[in-house]
Amino acid sequence: MSLLAEPHHDGAAWHVPVEAPRLGDTVPVFVRVPHGHGTGGVWARATADAEPMFVAGRIDRTTAAETWWRCDIPMHNPLTGYRFLLGGGADPGYRWLNGSGTHHHDVTDADDFLLTTAPPAADWARDAIVYQIFPDRFARSGHDREPPPWAEPAGWDDPVVHTGPSTPAQWYGGDLDGVTDKLDHIGAVGADTVYLTPFFPAPSNHRYNASSFDEVDPHLGGDKALARLAQEVHARGWRILGDLTTNHCGSTHPWFRTALADPASLERQFFYLTPAGEVVGWLGHGSLPKLRYASVELRRRLVQGPASAAARWLRPPFELDGWRVDVANMTGRYRTDDRNAEVAAALRRTVDEARPGGLLIAEHCHDATADLRRGDWHGTMNYAGFSNPVWTWLRDPAAGLTLSGKPVAPTRGPAEALLATVRAFRAGVPWHAMAASWSLVGSHDTARIRTITGDAALVEVAAGLMFTMPGVPMVYAGDEIGLTGTNGEDARRPFPWDRPERWDRRTFDVYARLAALRRDAEPLRRGGLRWVHAHGDVLVFLRESAAGRLLVLAARSPHAPVRLLGRQLGLHGEAANRYGGAPPLRAAVDNHVTLPGDGPTFQVWQL
Repeated sequence: MSLLAEPHHDGAAWHVPVEAPRLGDTVPVFVRVPHGHGTGGVWARATADAEPMFVAGRIDRTTAAETWWRCDIPMHNPLTGYRFLLGGGADPGYRWLNGSGTHHHDVTDADDFLLTTAPPAADWARDAIVYQIFPDRFARSGHDREPPPWAEPAGWDDPVVHTGPSTPAQWYGGDLDGVTDKLDHIGAVGADTVYLTPFFPAPSNHRYNASSFDEVDPHLGGDKALARLAQEVHARGWRILGDLTTNHCGSTHPWFRTALADPASLERQFFYLTPAGEVVGWLGHGSLPKLRYASVELRRRLVQGPASAAARWLRPPFELDGWRVDVANMTGRYRTDDRNAEVAAALRRTVDEARPGGLLIAEHCHDATADLRRGDWHGTMNYAGFSNPVWTWLRDPAAGLTLSGKPVAPTRGPAEALLATVRAFRAGVPWHAMAASWSLVGSHDTARIRTITGDAALVEVAAGLMFTMPGVPMVYAGDEIGLTGTNGEDARRPFPWDRPERWDRRTFDVYARLAALRRDAEPLRRGGLRWVHAHGDVLVFLRESAAGRLLVLAARSPHAPVRLLGRQLGLHGEAANRYGGAPPLRAAVDNHVTLPGDGPTFQVWQL
């Protein structure tokens, strides 16, 4: 049965026209009930001070396919959850509609839709296409720099060492001026936001073990190189983001050295040390001492206020447009300590004050629901609610890859499992936080999408979902030319600028065309999401806004053609194909529309 036969609500403007209400406001919310569903009444069940209340709905309008009901919800608390009770028709009983779908049994509040007074990310951030760069492996400039003393220098074409002690020491010598030299390529991909993994000095190629937060690594070109890059990025009307490690620093950082040398120092309070004097490090790594935010001085130096490191790089001459925060989920959390909310709030205030309109994205590799509800992070890197289900659906079983840190390889799940996972991780999150989160099919911490799928045609399907589902696409440099890699370290291969024969030009064209489609089609950037069909090898959904409606089909292999009622789709006349090359859609005399059954394929039609 088509999912269009189910009632629908999401947090986009069609259904919630007030994006960031104020306390005391009354917010209209709309739910769409298909004709023949058997619903005679709709009530919104909301809460005020955790006490449930019901708001009776009224019919707002009726179309050929459905009835739109309106409920007016008072904004009594900064975060107000609500769901819909559907009943009162010919069928006995009632059903609930919440963020995870329609249910015939009573449900908890965990998956309720959410209204929040927290301001959303700036328009540019939700319209962005992000391009992630691991500086050591992206591009060398013409500057001749001596390798750092910890490094094991490598030639640009040398294979990556991705296991063992040499892994963090292998040094290829990419730098920030090299990034500046390649901005035309980033523009050709369709991106307009450059995200750099850490640029602070550190005794490793990844630089997540910072020895300072107050300067740019001289081996990347120093402060002046970052200023030059930022100036060129902004001259194009683009944005640039840094990567801030708030959970830990490196063991070579002066703060940590002072802490060890002087028990009476302020810095001693920056870290966790056991009674035996052992260092508490990130995931047990003593070289990455964990920061202890009970220290007011630590907050002042790193995340809070105009004198903090977080603020410094947001001001001229660098003017970063925000931060991606490394392991944000772990920051401020250790055993009985949980200062994560305090740190996130302080960092958000710092960004808002130092760079109004700046962006704050949390790295959160699993369930970010509780943290995103607070409203401090604008969004997250959406591994759990996007990457994992897409990888599982499209993975090559022969690759034998374990994904997302799991100790066993997942089965190649059906589209129903993808749908269930996406719904589960998006339920209970404010819509604008989900819409500002980054959708990614790979990063510097994962296997490459080409290796995961084993097939360029399936890479197109994965990229298609990344560019058309709600969320901000994040392209990991090299995915657009088909680079491979079996894990996060192996995936950090140097970009083969001088080896054009290694480029998959068709994949590059796929990324560029999908980016252009997203930029041109407002519903892909701001519209709601309505599921249409999910079965086995094929997934179909709608992106809808006042600016238009797009029908998207993603198929991982040939499948039975999908038949849908044109009336339910709202199809009038002919729907032109916007991507993928399939014929236009037309309703047959019985009002059914048949979507093609070939695959792998990715298709988009304009309704």
